[in-house]
Amino acid sequence: MTEVTPPAPDGHRALTSPAISFEFFPPKTEEMERSLWETINRLAPLAPNFVSVTYGAGGSTRERTHSTIARILKETSLTPAAHLTCVGAPKGEIDDVVARYYEVGVRHIVALRGDPSTGIGTAYKPHADGYQSSSDLVAGIKQRYPDIEVSVSAYPEKHPESPNFDADIDTLQAKVDAGAARAITQVFFDNDLYFRYLDRVRARGISIPIVPGIMPMHNFKQARNFVTRAGTTVPNWLAEKFDGLDDDAETRKLVAATVAAGQVQKLAKHGVDTFHFYTMNRADLVFAISHLLGIRPHGAQKAA
Repeated sequence: MTEVTPPAPDGHRALTSPAISFEFFPPKTEEMERSLWETINRLAPLAPNFVSVTYGAGGSTRERTHSTIARILKETSLTPAAHLTCVGAPKGEIDDVVARYYEVGVRHIVALRGDPSTGIGTAYKPHADGYQSSSDLVAGIKQRYPDIEVSVSAYPEKHPESPNFDADIDTLQAKVDAGAARAITQVFFDNDLYFRYLDRVRARGISIPIVPGIMPMHNFKQARNFVTRAGTTVPNWLAEKFDGLDDDAETRKLVAATVAAGQVQKLAKHGVDTFHFYTMNRADLVFAISHLLGIRPHGAQKAA
């Protein structure tokens, strides 16, 4: 992990451009497909470390995820990472998905347990013949394809199903022991939550990168409903910044950019130099925030 850069001799942090990565979701319609590729083409010149494509509950977007990944490999110079969950499928089926990704050139998988097929907040029941947990899935991938890099999830406010932080970090430790190379955090809005979590993780001897996951709130109400279901706290000060803007999309965009940019700049000031952006398939705010971090377009990507 390179999340902390030593201070320069004058006491200030040495200024270098952070490493970034982006998350997309597979499009459902032709219009969404066009929008996604406009976003990819806009963000590609920022040279992210990788771009990930999500995987729907129970594998519901499996084919769309695969086709998006395949097109990224074919038409751009970006490095794609495929999300994969172990919900509702036997091991053989999941192994076949991994094999297909490997065959087309994917060497990075974001391995997740996945939400219960009955919905967030209901009890998780692993498939009788499937991978039983995210660490089990990581181990399965690494045993068959040692050269695949595996990223996993981390939870600054702990996973909603974990009884306490110790149990939550036990789960992270199991994923690391299975071969995970990086953890990407669930969305958070209070940077102290991230730093306290990082202290806990490092105190346990876990040394892999813990990359903060950042979500610009394009549509505050919609985003709040989404993230709170996954256990993220949305502080009152943040809600107040969007108060009265339900019918003012342009001002919401400006506020969202300001809030997210402030968050990442404060993280960067304290030594964080790697960020993962949940783009929601939109480029504008992420591009602006990256610019404020000192990241500029460079290199010509292949036409998409």
